[in-house]
Amino acid sequence: MGINVKSIGLIGLGMVAGVAASFQFSAAAQRAEAPLPLEELRQLADVFGLIKTDYVESVDDRKLVEDAIAGMVASLDPHSVYLDKKAFREMRESVQGKFVGIGIEVAMEDGYVKVVSPIEDSPAYKAGLKSGDLITRLDGVPLKGMTLDDSIKKMRGEPRTKVVLTVSRKGEDKPLIVPIVREEIRVQSVKAKLIEPGYVWLRIAQFQEPTVDEMAKKLSSLYAQNPDIKGIVLDLRNDPGGVVPGAIGVSAAFLPKDSVIVSTNGQLADSKHTFYARPDDYLGGRGVADPLARLPAALKTVPLVVLVNAGSASASEIVAGALQDYKRAIVMGSQTFGKGSVQTLRQLTPETAIKLTTARYYTPKGRAIQAKGIVPDVAVDETAEGDGLNGLRLREADLVKHLANGDEAEAKPGRHDELEEELRLLALAKKQKPVEFGSKNDFQLAQALNHFKGLPVKVARVDPEDDKRAEEIVGKTEAKSGVKPEDKKAPVSKTK
Repeated sequence: MGINVKSIGLIGLGMVAGVAASFQFSAAAQRAEAPLPLEELRQLADVFGLIKTDYVESVDDRKLVEDAIAGMVASLDPHSVYLDKKAFREMRESVQGKFVGIGIEVAMEDGYVKVVSPIEDSPAYKAGLKSGDLITRLDGVPLKGMTLDDSIKKMRGEPRTKVVLTVSRKGEDKPLIVPIVREEIRVQSVKAKLIEPGYVWLRIAQFQEPTVDEMAKKLSSLYAQNPDIKGIVLDLRNDPGGVVPGAIGVSAAFLPKDSVIVSTNGQLADSKHTFYARPDDYLGGRGVADPLARLPAALKTVPLVVLVNAGSASASEIVAGALQDYKRAIVMGSQTFGKGSVQTLRQLTPETAIKLTTARYYTPKGRAIQAKGIVPDVAVDETAEGDGLNGLRLREADLVKHLANGDEAEAKPGRHDELEEELRLLALAKKQKPVEFGSKNDFQLAQALNHFKGLPVKVARVDPEDDKRAEEIVGKTEAKSGVKPEDKKAPVSKTK
């Protein structure tokens, strides 16, 4: 038996060494002085051999190695991850802004999947699904108790395959049975509209490769309809981030050319970089025409409010931080998530990769975003009654094994992992209906419009310094608008 274990262990060591060699990091050339820890790799090989010989049932070699890689990478921080074949494909689909599914935006309500809105011209849209519909079953399987992510995965699939939805609709006595054929869906990352004459609402749900081009088209169209734009609300609430060139391009649309947008710093030479408001940095070398070249020059000076909340992360924090540093915009809402780390994709095979944290992000003034986020200039709650679900969200600093800010000696211990956070938010979501961004009932959007007009803004009182800063900003707005102190009521504050 000893000979058998040893021989299997040697095979395992060869597999581990092969996996280590396949990483092909540029770090290998730049850090040649750090040899592989052969003793520890031998221990890993021994464990591999023991599992192969002694475990209660046979385990696939590939699964063992993949799980070892996944565990090693996941132990670093919440955002470093091994991407197997399926996860790698889904990540590429997300970056490109497309996936195969039925085409609906969804949320959880009372344990069921609620249709927020069908994507225009999608299979769901053509099948007649409506905002407010509750999906109770998929192919006859109840969704009650299933997580939102699992429900979404079941709705996705291969092109031209069918899924049957059971739908509960207000006003209908019986459930509706809706068969839908899956198709490739292109996600709309940018929405824009005139919410009032002269005021534009520009929402970016996620930064994707087409984001800058979509934004330029929509802003140009709105400007052609109404050249007298008095203010733009850039809505980044619940924007989880995405591709960095998209964030650079959105920032560049409102800042002077060649402005520093964001910088990165890490161990490797190629992780130390500064990105500017230049086509080379936001087009990503795609060799296409600059979409920002067609934007009206007047948009560089139009008053701007950026709405953020605890769900604004990563690329959206880059935009908010840059516009805040240059005082180009007033950032309004609540403190952002604080994901200020750079993940670099290192491909292992044609179908697998690891997403590895390689650097931290810094705003133009050198502020580290990681584990702190962007603090708004004017704190405004999610609703008139308080900050609701947003006030109960966890942030990067709450996550176990989160990366330190960079100004700290080490990260403070986190309290939750991402799975716990997801389950907690699902439980809370059952008790409170989400805010529909851009609607007439959007309280924070209404406060942004009040700011433009020099009207009272209902701020969330956090501490005296925040109140003082909010009052100074409101005062400057009133001076520009010509509103006299005696013409307005005192701003209403709420104690959190």
